[in-house]
Amino acid sequence: MKVLRTPDRYFKNIKNYPFRPIYTNISDKSGTELRIHHIDEGPKNGPILLAMHGQPVWSYLYSKMIPILNDAGIRVIAPDLVGYGKSDKPSLRENYSYQNQVDWMNQWMVKNNLENLTFFGQDWGGLIGLRMIADHPNRFMKISIGNTGLPYLPNTPKEVIDEINEFRKSKLRLTPLTMIREVRKMDSGKTHPALKFMYWQKFCWDSKNLPVGLLNSTMMEYKPKNEIRNHYILHILGLSKISPYMNHLMKAYEAPFPSPAFKMGCRAMPSHVPIIPDQSLEAQKKAREFFSKTNKPFLSVFAGNDPVTNDMEKDVLKMVPNAIKAPHIGGGHFFQWTKPKELSKVLIDFIKNKYD
Repeated sequence: MKVLRTPDRYFKNIKNYPFRPIYTNISDKSGTELRIHHIDEGPKNGPILLAMHGQPVWSYLYSKMIPILNDAGIRVIAPDLVGYGKSDKPSLRENYSYQNQVDWMNQWMVKNNLENLTFFGQDWGGLIGLRMIADHPNRFMKISIGNTGLPYLPNTPKEVIDEINEFRKSKLRLTPLTMIREVRKMDSGKTHPALKFMYWQKFCWDSKNLPVGLLNSTMMEYKPKNEIRNHYILHILGLSKISPYMNHLMKAYEAPFPSPAFKMGCRAMPSHVPIIPDQSLEAQKKAREFFSKTNKPFLSVFAGNDPVTNDMEKDVLKMVPNAIKAPHIGGGHFFQWTKPKELSKVLIDFIKNKYD
């Protein structure tokens, strides 16, 4: 397996990310060494929150929340998934299977001897983290998730699967605006969600130089359509660095990727979300059986206005009979950035037993 590593200089000018890097070396099943980065901030004797990010972000997503949580006496450990942030980046699409991601992060957790954890995961951080909990339940005390879930759709109609496969192979070329328009229809209830999520999957895979900074900016801050369009044109021309629309947020999310070759994880992982039956089906079923029986405190804290995951909350509450549902706090898909105070308060209250 060929592995890429982002040089430290690419992270030098990032605003409001003063955290000391910690690195752990693990071994892939192929024998290849992978270096995983994480940060560990706050009182060493405080309750531990393991905060996991998704795609296409990195631990920078939690940079607004960490000081709030630390001030409340909570120690925050936030890793970068393999393929993201300061962690190593395998170069091939097939490297980023769901099972590989779970295996890598399990090994990272065990090697760091992390125990007595409260978990919070969002997006892929939830998909991977929930599987980690099912594999190592004794390492976790409490579980919280938002804007994520544990997809398990064994009975997806064949015509839906065929339509998705044909769509993925089609020559249709999407732009950020056309993709966003379709994805925003996901919670309309008028069609199978996989038929909308496929637009995100196809856009990510077909974009060899995925505009990560632009995509995250559109989800975390107001971005007029003309700015999205104009920056995207400059991006595909290879001129994004001189774009007048490139701000500090966009720079922070482009920093891990010196060239398009480093973006394989961001491009590949949406297609590995098991929104239709795939090789992860049995592992998902096993994990869901664990959560259906667990007595660990479980908090569902969703934004409530994220079209990609709104319907997932119903499935989470059905999957986990003892789950507590927190009020929706808004903020869209990446509410760690848009609602850091509100989300931090919910998690602080959960950790300090105010939901019990």
